[in-house]
Amino acid sequence: MSSTTLNKNNTRSLSHQKILYLTTTALFAALVCITTAYIFHIPVGSNSGYVHVGDAIIYLAASILPAPYAMIAGGLGGAMADLLTAPVWAPATFIIKMINVIPFTCKKDKIVNTHNVIALFISGIITFVGYFIAEGVMFGTWAALIPSLLSGWVQPLGSAIVFLILGTALDRMNFKNKFFK
Repeated sequence: MSSTTLNKNNTRSLSHQKILYLTTTALFAALVCITTAYIFHIPVGSNSGYVHVGDAIIYLAASILPAPYAMIAGGLGGAMADLLTAPVWAPATFIIKMINVIPFTCKKDKIVNTHNVIALFISGIITFVGYFIAEGVMFGTWAALIPSLLSGWVQPLGSAIVFLILGTALDRMNFKNKFFK
């Protein structure tokens, strides 16, 4: 094959990969939005917070997509959910959900791997601290946040469990190797 043919094939391959990443990013953003705002949406705590599986979808995106794509999916999906349910939280959610992606890796063959299990704990801390700071800034006092301390851990814990279940199921289907290799 000539180098021109190789370059055309490589360009098509890169173009195909970009399209795959962009469409998967959009799909994850939509799933994050819907699952955060409406599906398995359980109110908890005194701060009008709620438990949802949206963070589990963000963790999946972070384990499947390269970080910039996963950050967009998590940030946009979470912020869109807040725009639909509690708009005042959208800016903080956008930032926090983008940061949630950073501890994860998509470079392993499996979604559920040691690195990503450790990332669940780090991401949970990011969520907890991020919303604690956002509440303090929004409400202007830190003392009023004490009741939300306990309920602030429920969301990351629930999402970690859902991630492990979904990630294990996708790993058994060999999902990453079928679609992203």
